[in-house]
Amino acid sequence: MKVTSCLSASGRPTCQAQCIRSPLVRWSNLGGHKWSTLGGRRGFGLGMVMTRGCASRLLVLSANGNLRALLSGLIFAVTAQASLGGVLAPWREAVGSWWVVEGGPSRDVLAWLGGGPWLGLLLGLVWAAAALFFAVRSGWGFWKWFGGAATGLMVALAWVFSYQVMTHSFEPVQIQGMTFSGPSAEWLMRVLAEPNKPWTFGLGLMPGVFLGSLAGALVGREWKLEGFGGAYTMPRYIVGAVLMGFGSMLAGGCAVGAGMTGGSIFALTAWLTLLGMWVGGGIADRLIDRPQPREMMPTAGALGDLARAP
Repeated sequence: MKVTSCLSASGRPTCQAQCIRSPLVRWSNLGGHKWSTLGGRRGFGLGMVMTRGCASRLLVLSANGNLRALLSGLIFAVTAQASLGGVLAPWREAVGSWWVVEGGPSRDVLAWLGGGPWLGLLLGLVWAAAALFFAVRSGWGFWKWFGGAATGLMVALAWVFSYQVMTHSFEPVQIQGMTFSGPSAEWLMRVLAEPNKPWTFGLGLMPGVFLGSLAGALVGREWKLEGFGGAYTMPRYIVGAVLMGFGSMLAGGCAVGAGMTGGSIFALTAWLTLLGMWVGGGIADRLIDRPQPREMMPTAGALGDLARAP
C-alpha cells in the first residue's frame, strides 16, 4: 500500500489512479460486486481456515512436501475453473448480479474520502507503523518481518512490472496485479487442454513461487512429506478447498489478489473482500477450531509447535 501510494504520488500511473480507472486493468484481481464480494470472501475465509491456508500458502506448503496442501490446491484449482467457465459459472453469475458497483471513482476509497495519492501514502505509513509495532511486540526474528515486508513489496512491484510491459508492448497488454486464483485455473487448463497457451504474468507466477518455496525448504532442511492423520481429516480439507475455489471467483480473487493487491490501490471492493475474509475466518475458527476448556489448554511449548504447524 505504501509503495503503490508513493508511485502514484510521484506521478507514475501504475498504481492507484491508473489501476482503478484504466480499461486494461485485470478486474478479476479486484472484485466487481459488493454483495458477491462479501459473500464470496466469507466463503473463502471459511475455506481458508478449514484448509489451514489461503491459495498462496497451499502452493508454498505443497513445495515443502505437504500432501494435504497439494490435494487442497488441486481441488481449489478445479473448483475455481468450474466457477469461472464451467458448471458452477451460472451460480457465480447469478449471485454476482445481485449488487453491482461500476468501475472508476465509485470504487476508489481515496475519492470517497476526498483525498488523493498523498492521503494514500499517509494511510500506508500508518499501516506500516502498526505492522512494525506488532512484529516487534511478537518477538519475531529479523527474517520473519523482513520476509513479510518483502512479500508486500512484491505486490506493489507486480503493478510496476506489468505496467512496464504494457508501455513497451506493440499489442494491448493488461495491467495485472498479483493473484493466485486465476493463475491456478489457468495452469489447470494448460496441463489438461491447452499446453501451447502463451505465457502470461500469472502463469509465470505460479512456478516461480513454487520453486522459490522448494529452494527455501531444501536450504533450510525443512522439506518433508506430510499426509493426513490425526486432526487433519480429508473431508475438512476437501470442503474447505471447494469453498475457497468458488469464493475466490465470486469475490474476484484470492486473499492476495482480491485483498492485498486490490487493497494496495485502495479499491473499495478489495477492502470489502478483506472484511468478508476476516468475518468468515473468524466464524470458522470459532465453530470449527473452537478453544479448548481451560483445563485442557496446551502448554507454552505446545502453543509454539501449533503456531508453526502447516
